[in-house]
Amino acid sequence: MSFTTHILPVLLFAILGILTGALLTIISKVFEVKVDERIEQISEALPQANCGACGFAGCGDYANAIVTKGVPTNLCKPGGADASTKISEIMGTIAEESTPECAVVHCNGTCEASSKKFDFIGVDSCVSAKRFYGGTGACTYGCLGLGDCIKVCEYGAISIVDGIAKVDKSKCVACGKCTKACPNGIISIKKISNHVDVLCSSHDNGKNTVTACKNGCIGCKMCEKKCPNGAITVENFCAKIDYSKCTSCGECITACKRGAIKSCLQLQNVTETSKV
Repeated sequence: MSFTTHILPVLLFAILGILTGALLTIISKVFEVKVDERIEQISEALPQANCGACGFAGCGDYANAIVTKGVPTNLCKPGGADASTKISEIMGTIAEESTPECAVVHCNGTCEASSKKFDFIGVDSCVSAKRFYGGTGACTYGCLGLGDCIKVCEYGAISIVDGIAKVDKSKCVACGKCTKACPNGIISIKKISNHVDVLCSSHDNGKNTVTACKNGCIGCKMCEKKCPNGAITVENFCAKIDYSKCTSCGECITACKRGAIKSCLQLQNVTETSKV
């Protein structure tokens, strides 16, 4: 075996490899970007729901923003007060108040109140049903009832009761995934302390709404007239609540003869009774 033709090339490659490895090690040390260990600690304290409810791409992105940008520590809705407290301890700051929130379905078109236009035999999905003439229901604005919101809820907080989606606020963490899954956009997130909800999303005129649903808002503005705080207004034939003004006095609930406005406390009782 010739040293020049066989052994020397191997030695040269070995030496070159050692030198390259050493050089890369030195470069990595010189240009190393030090990561604040608090980012990993905060990420571990978060529920890893990656729901985006905090306004960031995921739990890791939110953790990084807390440390590097000083964003509030109480934006994680699934984590709630517990996550906020843990994060504040890691950051060495005073825990910021976390306001409990939950999802609400703005529809009360139960099987008794509304009817179907046709039976849908396609893919068992709200998105699929909506592609056919706006869905099976007489009201094209309401809950399609096929449970796309249930499929994305990781906490078992949503169920179909009497044909429409109902939210169990004791399980809901306000992650907001259901709001994105609903093709009719009738689910929103609100503070649990706000007790009054408009359970209709129809923008049809009064005549068409009456035909489609017994519980639909007809835009009569009686709720608007009775509200002592100017918290409820009718826009495009549908009542809308400004929760910054609402005191949950219940005047609008009494004024609405269509049952389109209810207290979420009433809704919770209905949901619990239906599960028994």
